[in-house]
Amino acid sequence: MTLRTAFTDALSIRHPIASAPMGGEAGGALAAAVSEGGGLGLVGGGHGDLGWLEPELRLAAAGTERPWGVGFLTWGVREAAIARALEFRPAAVLLSFGDPTPFTDRIHASDALLILQVSDVDSARRALDLGADIIVAQGSDAGGHMGENGTGTLSFVPTIVDLAGPVPVLAAGGIADGRALAAVLTLGAAGAMIGTRFQATAESLVDPKVRQALVNAHGEDTETNRTLDIARGSAWPHRYPARTLRNAFLDTWRGRDEELRADLGTQREFTEAMARVDLDAAPVWAGQAVDRVTRVDSAAEVVAALAAEAKRALSGIRID
Repeated sequence: MTLRTAFTDALSIRHPIASAPMGGEAGGALAAAVSEGGGLGLVGGGHGDLGWLEPELRLAAAGTERPWGVGFLTWGVREAAIARALEFRPAAVLLSFGDPTPFTDRIHASDALLILQVSDVDSARRALDLGADIIVAQGSDAGGHMGENGTGTLSFVPTIVDLAGPVPVLAAGGIADGRALAAVLTLGAAGAMIGTRFQATAESLVDPKVRQALVNAHGEDTETNRTLDIARGSAWPHRYPARTLRNAFLDTWRGRDEELRADLGTQREFTEAMARVDLDAAPVWAGQAVDRVTRVDSAAEVVAALAAEAKRALSGIRID
């Protein structure tokens, strides 16, 4: 049984699985390993800091001859960074969080497919108008930053699938095992983009303490907040909260965001805590399916396990 979809056909890959372009965590080694495993690996280009990005793009390009891609934060990236990334000939460029309009023509003019992530119906309509080759429908189950829509993945994905028509849709948020992959395929998605599960792999750039925290965590240990962005002086726009593991800092400052914003001393202390990876303060981005993360494997092993479990789940459905 082969899980062949419009997504796998569009990119000539074996499995309908993409790794999320997690900024600072999804480097070239992770992207290449996912692609070598038969999925689509995405480098987390973030704001497009070329000092960080260029070495990671070289790693991805050198690490696999299979299709790979790169993702950027639309609200923070500049066209020059996207132009430089395209020189590495990625198979796909993903834009998320913000208006992608200024960048779409350049991507369309390249050989890369344009993937646009959306978290509400209006942004999905805009993505279609801009000629997205693939849409990522992100539900509120997701780890890390998300839109304010608040709709869970299983409710959100069918809406975007119906709206998108022939354009392939990837589901994102709360997908960390093959059963969840099978579920979104039955909802009409052409695949899944997965973040939290790929954080806890040997090739991710997270600190070992973060990997272990993910393995130990449960879905109820996560919460959506803006507090940790405020504490670290992040420029993330207010409309994008983030899901992280709960920690002692959140317990202290929950409901006091404006007070924290004015407390520069606490912000300095927080920055120091982040530098030493103190998990009583530092954010650990994690989705609600973190329960499914029970061990640290290689990224290729994760891709294979996800695909095999999805096949078993789908083959076990009896239709009389």
